[in-house]
Amino acid sequence: MIRLLLVLSLWAGGEPSQLFSPQSLLPAGLPGAEQARVVVPVDPSLGDRLRVVHWEGDEGRASRAIQVLERFPDLPGLPPGLPSSAVIYLAPDRETFDALTGGQVPHWGAGVAIPSRSRIVIPLFGNPWTGGDIEARTLRHEWAHLGLHEYLSGLRIPRWFDEGYAQWSSGGWDVGAMWRLRVALARGTAPPLDSLSLVWPRERADAELAYLLSASAVSFLIQDSGARGMEVFLSRWAETRDFEGSFRRTFGLATGTFETRWIQHVKQRYGWVLMFQNSVVFWGILGLILIVLFRIRRRRDRERMAALRATEPPDLPAYWEPPRHPPIGGFEREARLVRSRPPVAPADLDPSPPSE
Repeated sequence: MIRLLLVLSLWAGGEPSQLFSPQSLLPAGLPGAEQARVVVPVDPSLGDRLRVVHWEGDEGRASRAIQVLERFPDLPGLPPGLPSSAVIYLAPDRETFDALTGGQVPHWGAGVAIPSRSRIVIPLFGNPWTGGDIEARTLRHEWAHLGLHEYLSGLRIPRWFDEGYAQWSSGGWDVGAMWRLRVALARGTAPPLDSLSLVWPRERADAELAYLLSASAVSFLIQDSGARGMEVFLSRWAETRDFEGSFRRTFGLATGTFETRWIQHVKQRYGWVLMFQNSVVFWGILGLILIVLFRIRRRRDRERMAALRATEPPDLPAYWEPPRHPPIGGFEREARLVRSRPPVAPADLDPSPPSE
């Protein structure tokens, strides 16, 4: 069982140790600072380099966050012990989250890493953070950002590689969603790798596509060499401080050639079959096809019925229908018959009653 050191409180009566002083971890003017707690892991692999700041009532989540990183303290391709210092903040509300991140993070963000401050911020509001697989991958993703930036301190890291490494090292990229990237590449709407270093999408759908793009590119990059290839590349990059040269020397090709081969790989491996394996896409397309077929058949049936009705006699022809009301003066034929009869003389009428 994971054991935790004493939880230090800002309002505790005793004077906390300077080494674990919460005041040094909380930015000035942070909302609700008086209710903040700091948890220090006992595990030697993390105890000297990790602090978890949470607010009252989130002790269990802080414990789960430490458990996640105690299972995976080291990062693939990097020396052990990186990041050497990190503080994880479990923000209880939007106000605290914005104060810790500068208020520039999209509302859908699941976590934020700020390497310049050795800071990770995880929002606990909205969707409760339970420490499940998704939350664990999110935490390891942000942890990887801190480790990579510390190892390559002062170097400009291409955004696609930064995000792709974090996704790959955390095991957090969704291969089942690669059909979206396949469709984007087929339509020509997927952004080039270099463009992601300049502008990272802020809309959720575009950002998710960019994460897929980055993760698949890094996975393709090390599919043959594995973690060892990543280790050699990062070591050369840190030593020479030349991304392109280290890339070419390690993987044997320029980044432009790599991007071309990567696109071909995605189109071949993640084709239309994978897209149709996605249940939402499959049933959506099937439903659309059924609607189109129904409308086509309905229109054809209407045309056939109209043709049949045109060749049939009417249900009640006009010459069979009796007039509802005779015209004024009677019908013309009856009037002619009456006029053609001779008038009856009064003498022809016998007023006497019949004899008995």
